[in-house]
Amino acid sequence: MTSHLLRFAAAALASVCLAASAQAQEKVVHVYNWSDYIDESILADFTKETGIKVVYDVFDSNEILETKLLAGGSGYDVVVPTAPFLARQIAAGVFQKLDKSKLPNISNMWPEVSERLAKYDPGNEYAVNYMWGTTGIGYNVQKVKAALGDVPIDSWDVLFKPENAEKLKGCGINILDASDETFAIAMNYIGKNPDSKETADLEAGGDVYAKIRPFVKTFNSSAYIDELANGDSCITIGWSGDVLQAKTRAEEAKNGVEINFVIPKEGTYMWFDNLAIPADAKNVEEAHAFINYLMKPEVIAKASNYVQYANGNLASQKLIDEAVFKNPAVYPTEETMKKLFTISPYGPKEQRVLNRTWTQIKTGS
Repeated sequence: MTSHLLRFAAAALASVCLAASAQAQEKVVHVYNWSDYIDESILADFTKETGIKVVYDVFDSNEILETKLLAGGSGYDVVVPTAPFLARQIAAGVFQKLDKSKLPNISNMWPEVSERLAKYDPGNEYAVNYMWGTTGIGYNVQKVKAALGDVPIDSWDVLFKPENAEKLKGCGINILDASDETFAIAMNYIGKNPDSKETADLEAGGDVYAKIRPFVKTFNSSAYIDELANGDSCITIGWSGDVLQAKTRAEEAKNGVEINFVIPKEGTYMWFDNLAIPADAKNVEEAHAFINYLMKPEVIAKASNYVQYANGNLASQKLIDEAVFKNPAVYPTEETMKKLFTISPYGPKEQRVLNRTWTQIKTGS
């Protein structure tokens, strides 16, 4: 009898240990972020420090993320929406409020960025900035010069004037597949309010792209990085850090491709990508731990050094590589900052106009 009891106790103890072990192993956070947007060693370091496994997936458009979130049951614990989409998704009840008691590193954030983000998330209740940047022109110095001659590349004219786009057709034009900001840029270029939601203004912005559509090779938001770095395309509307990543890749490959990024003199869109927790997230504690970890100055500085984007963490700035922090393409000058604009979310009616017009442009119909 004693032997049976001992065996039973041992089995019960083993079962408890296995359950505890399994529970410990089940600590996980599911993250959905933009492609090419983190130094992967950060994920490994987070797991090493916290014991929380990171399941990391990527997307390349806000629309893809939004579709998953609005459908519900996305399975993700941390996602990274751009500000106008964040605002719309907050209104739709997609996110849960952050528990700031679990985010002590929030004290490191940059007040100026947090204030700008509050336009989309009043009180900064639902999100913390991850990275911010601008949308400008990335180009292959040699190929653009061969096509256009010795013209200064400092204006949207280089792409939006059909006579220029026609000359660039042979070396490959890419347009960022992000209609909300590309339309805002075009409306600003033709002297309209970049945040206009008037149908006539949106269609006028679309007309800028319709006129150059015959000369555009691709519309994409991720593959263009390697295409630019490899010399497969020569000019793009692109995100600042993406273009600088292409520049770095070309330099590392020593392929003779010289890439540059410029914020056009007419001004451009300033965007914010932000960390948020879906309302139906299953691993909320782990999600807060992940966000808090990214707000460590040394961690987010490492991320900025890798992706070459500015971040919303003021304390990190002294840790960012000088080549990144002092690059005006990453951290624009005060004069340039005055020319940067933001946009508010589109309502359902305006979004339909935007989607219809953009689809027509991309398909050439």
